[in-house]
Amino acid sequence: MRKFSNVSATDLPLYIIEENAKELPCEGCRNGQALPFDFSMAFQPLVDLEQRSVFGYEGLVRGVNNEPAYTIMEKVNAEYIYRFDQACRVKAIALAAGAGITERLNINFMPGAIYRPDICIKTTLKAAQLYGFPLSNITFEVVESAHINDTAHLQRIIDYYKEMGFATALDDFGSGYANLDWLADLAPDSIKIDMHLIRNIDSDRKKKAIVNALTSLCRQLGIDVLAEGVETKAERDTLAEMGVVKQQGYFFGKPQFESFETVARDVFY
Repeated sequence: MRKFSNVSATDLPLYIIEENAKELPCEGCRNGQALPFDFSMAFQPLVDLEQRSVFGYEGLVRGVNNEPAYTIMEKVNAEYIYRFDQACRVKAIALAAGAGITERLNINFMPGAIYRPDICIKTTLKAAQLYGFPLSNITFEVVESAHINDTAHLQRIIDYYKEMGFATALDDFGSGYANLDWLADLAPDSIKIDMHLIRNIDSDRKKKAIVNALTSLCRQLGIDVLAEGVETKAERDTLAEMGVVKQQGYFFGKPQFESFETVARDVFY
């Protein structure tokens, strides 16, 4: 397990966010104010069964004493949504770089927190430069916390991120607001199949048929597929037999507070 150590989790360089905020035309981001609450991150491994390795980690919001994500998210109102989104990026990059992570880092983002992709990405770029974390190792996951009416805006965000060298993913695919046309219009690099479709898939022929069809479709479109929420050996094996070799879930490791778990070798067999 690699522990974050080089930079204090509660003393990140907020000036990065503040400098970027001064360039924004939106009123809620120009004041340079810090968030009125602090938070940290836990990290869960992403595994590749075919390669028998951990290829990345997803950063998940936690309180500074490892409180659940909802204790933080309930504090994020319209006034703080932009600054929180930016702070999450800085926090995740700082923690990963401090632990010497060379694998992929998955960071969730809220489309509604991005005013203009070209301006809002500057915080991420400055943080990556400061901590020496490669942009090519960052994947941004679209969080569907609410219905997204302006898909054109989301497409502009994803297109711009791709131009900058980031990868993009659609999180919780199959149970949220995303439609199949998003696969064509947004052309993400990958999707993460929602855990509700994964749970007990070994004994549920309907879920198996849905995931099989979705996997086949993504393969034709050149979109990578990861199954999230894998909790049992039977689920792991069933998905692997279906060709879904990239997986995430408690079977491989729970999110670890401010640290990066190395997965036991026997989970790959």
